[in-house]
This record gives sequence, C-alpha cells and structure tokens, in this order.
Amino acid sequence: MKVVLVMAMTVDGKISRNPLEPVDWTGREDKKAFVRITRDAGVVIMGARTFDTIRRPLPDRKNIVLTRDTTRTSDHPELIFTDQSPSKILEALEEERIDTAALIGGAVVNTLFLRENLIDEIYVTVAPRLFGQGLSMFNEAFDKKVTLVDLVRLDEEAVLLKYAVKPQISFPS
Repeated sequence: MKVVLVMAMTVDGKISRNPLEPVDWTGREDKKAFVRITRDAGVVIMGARTFDTIRRPLPDRKNIVLTRDTTRTSDHPELIFTDQSPSKILEALEEERIDTAALIGGAVVNTLFLRENLIDEIYVTVAPRLFGQGLSMFNEAFDKKVTLVDLVRLDEEAVLLKYAVKPQISFPS
C-alpha cells in the first residue's frame, strides 16, 4: 500500500493559520493538482478537523476520517469515521485491493502516519504566502530523509514539489 501525503504550505512552512481555517489561499492550479492526485489514489484519509473545514465528503473518492469521537457516523457510502490506527486502516484498504491512499492532513494525522513510517511520497505545493505563525505539516519533531523526485511550476508563483520518503533502516539489537 502506497501512502501519498498531499499538502500545501506557505513559503514560511505553514499549512494553516489555525486548525479550522479552510485552505482557500493556494490558487486554482494547486486545487487542480490536489483533485488529480487524490482522485488517482481513490481514497483520502484525513483528521476530523480537516473534515470539519471541508464540511462534506470529497466526491469520487472514499473519505476516511480519523476521529477519537466514536459517536460520529455517516450514511454516505463513501464517508467513514474511524478511531483505528493508521496501520489498521491501511490493512483494511489492502483487503479491499486498494493500493494507494492520499493523506490530506492535518498535522496530528500526518504525524501518526509518519511516526509509523507509513508515508511513501509527499506532494507539497509551496504557495506565495507568509503567515508568520500557524500550523506545521507535523506536530512533533522528526528527522526523516526525503529525496526530491519532481518539481512542477503550477503557475507564475507556486510550485509543486514531489518527494520520496526514504525508508527507516533498523538494525538488529
């Protein structure tokens, strides 16, 4: 199972000013890239706050929302609320013969997946904005190696960077 993290950030590295701010500051070309990448995956995984900013399931994709609130449910066939661990979610998707999932935030969920070494690629749009303060892509410190795979100019001011996340090498004790 391949997990692709898809994020947008400002030049100063912020994904949002606050947890409930919609990402409406990135531009049309970033939105097109986001739709293409997430539809190609067929599945989006997000945290409850991210879902609450979107306020609806993204169409033509299975939407999985990680939440600690076990009372949240949905009648929508493509919207699933779960409190399962990232690895359990991916196991269930593999059982459905799904081979790629797009992780779309926020920082808490991104951190859960990276902590378990479950992110294979990162697509990050760098948008021409400065927030000074705000949320980062992750909410704890990491030291992971990534390799730049591609750089695409989305428009006159924004770029889409694609990175491969290098696997962690563990040595027997």
